[in-house]
Amino acid sequence: MKFNFKSLTFQVITGIILGIICGAVFPTFGAELKVLADIFIKLVKMIIAPIVFLTIVVGIAGMGDLKKVGRIGGKALLYFEIVSTVALLIGIAVANFIKPGEGFDTSNASADAVSKYTKAAEETSHGFMDFVMSIVPESFVGAFANGELLPVLFIAILFGISLAAMGKNGKPVVEFFEKLTDVMFGIVNIIMKISPIAAFGAMAYTIGNFGISSLLYLGKLMGSVYITMFLFVVIILGAICKFYGFSIIKFIKYIKEEIILVVGTSSSESALPPMMRKLENYGCSKSVVGLVLPTGYSFNLDGTSIYLSMAALFIAQAFGVDLSLGEQLLLLGVLMLTSKGAAGVTGSGFVTLAATLAVFPTIPVAGLALILGVDRFMSEARAITNLIGNGVATVVVSKMEGEFTPKIVKDSSKEEMSA
Repeated sequence: MKFNFKSLTFQVITGIILGIICGAVFPTFGAELKVLADIFIKLVKMIIAPIVFLTIVVGIAGMGDLKKVGRIGGKALLYFEIVSTVALLIGIAVANFIKPGEGFDTSNASADAVSKYTKAAEETSHGFMDFVMSIVPESFVGAFANGELLPVLFIAILFGISLAAMGKNGKPVVEFFEKLTDVMFGIVNIIMKISPIAAFGAMAYTIGNFGISSLLYLGKLMGSVYITMFLFVVIILGAICKFYGFSIIKFIKYIKEEIILVVGTSSSESALPPMMRKLENYGCSKSVVGLVLPTGYSFNLDGTSIYLSMAALFIAQAFGVDLSLGEQLLLLGVLMLTSKGAAGVTGSGFVTLAATLAVFPTIPVAGLALILGVDRFMSEARAITNLIGNGVATVVVSKMEGEFTPKIVKDSSKEEMSA
């Protein structure tokens, strides 16, 4: 067996390994390489808003039947709510069983270490009406300028419905948008070529900044989070996949390039554009992919849900706060709200956790300092789980709607390795 050195998977893995070595040998220099990952994520975020807008508009306009749009959206949101709530419950159950924070030394906890996160949380309103208001942008252009996914989704749905209502008169616009979509994905292909460099910079920064020893720090919490997410993917998502006639293992194997990209960047958003194309090639209709997958990035963050529930209980246990069943159910209710709309960008889960604790005063916000050092490692696990969860959701909704056409998918491992 020999590797195809030109494959993106091989290059990203190489970047990750070299980044770890660089961070360990030259920690000061490695810590400065975060800029490489930041540039890449900014490039991806730059293209996400127009891609999401165009694919949703083309998808809705292509359906023609507005009742169908509402039906698909309703099924997707119902699925998102059920599965993400299950993820929250599993996180709470495992944290209660393992008790990773019990006996933890909290003497070094400092509010100063997490001030930027708590400040970001304070500046972000997380009430129900605030969440609803955040969906409607201040202006049409402002939604794209700010790069916020929910307002772009809102505008795209309105635009698509209006275009669909025009019938044949709107066809030239649809055709133009289809060509423009191809151009945008062409830009994505160009951006993806530097993903190995981004993965190198991200890992060099992580190891250089926190040190190799940080890989073992708070190992009990990290291990609990990783095991819980693994079991969630294999058992919960696996059962859903089996019910709808496909294999979670084969599906993960099919999207492994996107998963490796997420490992390198710790951001599920970095894999959104290529994931859309991958799901279309897998058999999902373009219209369902365009509507369900981007929406899932705000409403179906399974990995983030597991992380939020486990991290919140970890901090409570570390500070000796014994939460009653009623308080844990209240925490679950708060998390069901704050976990919605969290972006798939590195660090957003930590900001959301800060926002959750800010409105749940029983758990001290200063406890965030306990997990700050290893949050970067757990962010990879939640980003991967988010990616897989949203991919599964898209396939499931496609099958629900009869919009799934099985295609002969090449085994990507054969593309990367030749005998």
